[in-house]
Amino acid sequence: MNKALEGHRARKRFGQNFLHDESVISGIVAAIYPQPGEHLVEIGPGLAALTGPVAERSGHLHVVELDRDLAARLEKHPTLKDQLTVHRSDALKFNFTTLAEQAGGPLRVFGNLPYNISTPLIFHLLDNLEHIADMHFMLQKEVVDRMAAAPGSKTFGRLSVMVQQCCEVTPVLDVPPHSFTPAPKVDSAVVRLTPWQNNPHPVIDRAMLNHVCHTAFHQRRKTLRNNLKKLMNEEQIVALGLDPSVRPEVLSVSDLVRISNWLSEQPATEL
Repeated sequence: MNKALEGHRARKRFGQNFLHDESVISGIVAAIYPQPGEHLVEIGPGLAALTGPVAERSGHLHVVELDRDLAARLEKHPTLKDQLTVHRSDALKFNFTTLAEQAGGPLRVFGNLPYNISTPLIFHLLDNLEHIADMHFMLQKEVVDRMAAAPGSKTFGRLSVMVQQCCEVTPVLDVPPHSFTPAPKVDSAVVRLTPWQNNPHPVIDRAMLNHVCHTAFHQRRKTLRNNLKKLMNEEQIVALGLDPSVRPEVLSVSDLVRISNWLSEQPATEL
């Protein structure tokens, strides 16, 4: 732990678990591969375990920190303060698009995300994706597994589809609980999310896709016919080349995008 940042007690309401394992830190920084001139943004820098080595390689770093004590420490840090722009903000409400426009280029976003906000924060970032070059996040391993899940698996669901529709998902490394202080009760993992340059699953309306996924996966043991009955009938499902009798988890991302795009093209009175 950096001496200048000692003495901070992890706050449960912020979901704070501070990374201290040097080998894991080195692995994450190597995966990010920060370079001078890039617009790097760290969410939740905490005790600066990643902040220091990333800033050293990039020369400058934006950090988004909700905890006022930690933000103040970073602003006064003897070696980091001149390399950081500290944004005292809730990452769930932070305008990443405005920052990208001010920076003059796409953002590279990373962080050790609090488990209690990880999924809504990912969705918030996906809404700003046109201004993001890539993302590297430490998450609960179960969340990374869901992001990367393939159709047909028990973990494949709404999160899998919504992330894979717009990003290539690459698990980077697993991180055991003892790598943190305090140690969480679950395993963690690092994932890389890279927005598609040529999207293989173009969608008309991501809000509609989210609605389709929520509806389709709400009762996983039921068939596609039953789960989607309020959105479309059996004949319409068949017309899209899909089997109404299967469970939704066997559908591919492209299948669910096809359903979403069909619904987006229907007159509002028919939905």
